Amino acid sequence: MKVGILGGGQLGRMLLQAAANYTVDTYVLENDPECPAAHLCHHFTKGDITGFEAVYAFGKGLDAITIEIESVNVEALEKLEQEGVKIYPSPAAIRIIKNKIIQKQFYQDHGIPSAAFIVTQNKADTEAQSHFLPAVHKIAEGGYDGKGVQVLNDAGDFEKAFDAPGVLEKKVAIKKEIALIVAMNDAGATAIYPAAEMMVNPALNLLDYQISPALLPDKVIWAAEAIAIKLVKALKSPGLFAVEMFVDQNDTIWVNETAPRVHNSGHHTIEANHCSQYDMLWRIILQYPLGNTAPILPAAIINIIGAEGYSGVAAYDGLEEVLKIDNAFVHLYGKKLTKPGRKMGHVTVLHSSYHDLNHKANKIKNLLKVTAS
Repeated sequence: MKVGILGGGQLGRMLLQAAANYTVDTYVLENDPECPAAHLCHHFTKGDITGFEAVYAFGKGLDAITIEIESVNVEALEKLEQEGVKIYPSPAAIRIIKNKIIQKQFYQDHGIPSAAFIVTQNKADTEAQSHFLPAVHKIAEGGYDGKGVQVLNDAGDFEKAFDAPGVLEKKVAIKKEIALIVAMNDAGATAIYPAAEMMVNPALNLLDYQISPALLPDKVIWAAEAIAIKLVKALKSPGLFAVEMFVDQNDTIWVNETAPRVHNSGHHTIEANHCSQYDMLWRIILQYPLGNTAPILPAAIINIIGAEGYSGVAAYDGLEEVLKIDNAFVHLYGKKLTKPGRKMGHVTVLHSSYHDLNHKANKIKNLLKVTAS
């Protein structure tokens, strides 16, 4: 089977590592021939995943295509789908999710609990909504890894607003942030991974580290799972979906946003669950039975992020010490150059005790630093 991946970053790299377990001929489309996934695929094509001609030419002759990031050319995928290429997830689902305005309206239309919002067209439009503060301004398209999101607490923050279409979302009093990964196959059967609790770096607005399964009351977990499955079924698309949620001070669940692909919040599943999120996506694409999502042990993920003040060829201070820690699994993404805030890898650590798990996670966080040689 010939399967293409749009995007060759760290997620594509890990998806290709999992492909070694299956009989599949892999293709990658990416602009950077030095990208993390380039040397792992069978066939690499240099090209723009947002360009119609590049995506369409890449997809012709393939049996199936999946994505590493949602900012892809949907029109080309729609044409390929009409010509018989299987797309995971469907172009219709990608179209809904890749635009924050359409995504929020989808939640509203399908009774998915999400924070109140106002659609804004430009900076002046946003500045007229001072009555709606405090709020979070999200650019409609192009946001990724914390970029494209600004917290506006008062009128003095309007200078940070985007001068482009977006949504102004009412700020939720967050107690915890969680993510649930849902798999759905072509027949509509679903499997769901245990919720992961995410600790977000407030300065970079991206994942710092996380714990899974999340420590929450059963009724909160059940509510979150029900909402996540309802959302994925409403998308009517096979594939793998990461549903990010807020739990507020009253234990009410609010959907933050959805990713139509393998996700950073599921990295731990490689070692911590019977079937990883990457294996699960291959099972869906290859029409195999859905895998077992049960955890083997509680896990923590610690993101390896480029340190402030360092740009250049990456050097990993403290790596040898981390490698000495029991049940710690280091994943470097093969990125040669580092810069402040750039994701360079992650470490997964397993332990039966949540207390010891948190201790090890914090130890790794303080030991490992990405500098420049």
